Amino acid sequence: MIIRKLSTHSPNFSQQLDDLLAWSSVSDPKVAATVEDILCGVRKRGDEAVIEYTNQFDRRKIASIDELLVSPSELQEALNSLPMEQRQALEVSAERVRHYHTHQVQSSWEFTEGDGTVLGQKITPMDRVGLYVPGGKASYPSSVLMNAIPAKVAGVEEIIMVVPAPGGDLNPMVLAAAAIAGVDKVYTMGGAQAVAALAYGTESIAKVDKIVGPGNIYVATAKRAVFGEVAIDMIAGPSEILVVCDGDTNPDWVAMDLFSQAEHDEQAQAILISDDAEFIERVEQSIESLLPTLARSDIAAVSLKNRGALIKADDKAQVIDLINRIAPEHLELSVEDPESYLDDIRHAGAIFMGRHTSEALGDYCAGPNHVLPTSGTARFSSPLGVYDFQKRSSIIYCSPEGASKLGKVASVLARGESLEAHARSAEYRIVDSD
Repeated sequence: MIIRKLSTHSPNFSQQLDDLLAWSSVSDPKVAATVEDILCGVRKRGDEAVIEYTNQFDRRKIASIDELLVSPSELQEALNSLPMEQRQALEVSAERVRHYHTHQVQSSWEFTEGDGTVLGQKITPMDRVGLYVPGGKASYPSSVLMNAIPAKVAGVEEIIMVVPAPGGDLNPMVLAAAAIAGVDKVYTMGGAQAVAALAYGTESIAKVDKIVGPGNIYVATAKRAVFGEVAIDMIAGPSEILVVCDGDTNPDWVAMDLFSQAEHDEQAQAILISDDAEFIERVEQSIESLLPTLARSDIAAVSLKNRGALIKADDKAQVIDLINRIAPEHLELSVEDPESYLDDIRHAGAIFMGRHTSEALGDYCAGPNHVLPTSGTARFSSPLGVYDFQKRSSIIYCSPEGASKLGKVASVLARGESLEAHARSAEYRIVDSD
């Protein structure tokens, strides 16, 4: 069996779907214990601990944090050394991501009530953000653009990027992407020690306000542990794609769209839902013929076998119910009239409309962010965006008349909660003639 086939008519379909979607996030107690030791070490010993762990885990031989810092000239050199085709692709992607995210910028606002009281909201960017970028075999320049550019558009003053360099090796496209995105500092370190350095600060590395970016289980565990000390974007699960098709898309296209997530890692999830049983058979045949042609076929095969599915549904209404139940990270509506689905879709990270809109375009260059909620968290989470790097402060400016009116209300409520000082503080502002 390459991929399982399910039908909504199966008596145990609901349980089968629950089992398919089940994924346990960061929960390994041994990993958690190791991460806790590293976090404590960095918090207590700062630079010394970062150097020690980096040498140990990344096979480095550094003596100071300065040796981990990549200079601006090195970033520019990495950009200049890229083949023109790669450089142009990064620049086009960056421009599209930047343009899209400018539409998300929020502005401060206020209004004045009849008695002169002013209420409003002040929007302020974060001062400093940390960006974690995977290194080694998993090098993703696209992640640099998707995380750094919205922060810059939001007005963040300083972005500090950390990227591990096992054995001293770095991906030049990652450094080039940092140059294009306007990253301010880049340190070649990774793992829980890099998260700790960003969260707590060291003698050489400034503490950040928020940490964003993907990483392995050690990084995810560390991010969860430091949440509260700093903000984080999310605890990301494996990549997911849900393709909905009416049976009229080329089955090879659909198979390859499923592969586009299955090739990420063995835990990735690729699901097709269709109300056309014959089409499902054709997609299965395409999977069988195309899978051996993939460079990462071994990884994709495990993903498809363990977490993939081809699901036969009855009709459009049932398809929409399944979409909202799955709440996928990526949703492809490979159908004739995708807009007719939109009003009823409540839960999805990113929605790709029509037969020609592959998920891969969203990963790299369409413009919207590819940092998306996984594992059903699209029920309450959104894609990363400019708003994740801006804070909101409430503005309350009472006129004497407004303070008097509100003071009477506050007094009653405060005394109802037995908070006398609250009540008397409000009562001092009440005008007797009011």
